[in-house]
Amino acid sequence: MVRILINPKSNNGTGKEAGKEIEKLLQGETFEYVDVTTIENAYDYIEALEGDEKVVLCGGDGTLQHFANDVHNRPLSRDVYFYPAGSGNDFWFDVKGGVKDELLLINPYVEKLPVTIVDGKEYCFVNNVGFGIDGYCCEEGDRQRAKNDNKPINYTAIAIKGLLFKFKPRTAKVTVDGKTYEFKKAWLAPVMNGRFCGGGMNVAPDQDRLNKERNLTCVVFYDKVPLHALMIFPKIFKGELVNEKKHVTVFTGKDIKVEFEKPCAMQIDGETFLNISSTETHAYRED
Repeated sequence: MVRILINPKSNNGTGKEAGKEIEKLLQGETFEYVDVTTIENAYDYIEALEGDEKVVLCGGDGTLQHFANDVHNRPLSRDVYFYPAGSGNDFWFDVKGGVKDELLLINPYVEKLPVTIVDGKEYCFVNNVGFGIDGYCCEEGDRQRAKNDNKPINYTAIAIKGLLFKFKPRTAKVTVDGKTYEFKKAWLAPVMNGRFCGGGMNVAPDQDRLNKERNLTCVVFYDKVPLHALMIFPKIFKGELVNEKKHVTVFTGKDIKVEFEKPCAMQIDGETFLNISSTETHAYRED
């Protein structure tokens, strides 16, 4: 028996359609769909299963992030597989390059995750923690989704408007493994566990989520001129924004704190948190 934990709300409410693709990959096996949004704690649910039942998680980055926080770096007693059914699928693009021809064993990707602390609460994150215009984009995306839940969100268009009019860059302090740096007019300061965020933005092209040291990457993008920031920002989709050395600084480390002079929205794997002034992230460490 295969338990398919599916999020019907993913990909603007079309998550169930991905089940048909999973069925093709499970030929000859019996399966049962379970709405993962009805499960109080996915880790407890999986650990209570008996026998050799197989588990497949189906959803987007948000679904994976919620699952990872249910696991919260505890070892899983059985193999769990993943199939992408989100609107962005940054995790899948990072690990599989976008090809959807198989199920992916995700135990190695959710059992040793970094954490971020926001308002005293600890969250595991799969892809990244974003402060700045990416947080603004998630905030505006939530606002648009509340008006029309079935309409796809164009985050690129939101980012362009943010760069030109809506988002005001801030002074950012970034502390990496005890050393502090200050940046004026910072637009972006995400801490990356993977390479991608925001539905295809290759923010940290050299980041390896399974690197031996478990280091994280922080990419700070700063520019005094909004129009110039808009001109070079599209390079982020090809992983080339990091080459703009006058406007981008890249850090790697295990303990990274980001502080903005004024509160703004931040996001953890696409989940929005409002009016946040600082966050600290910590790479996974063996006890």
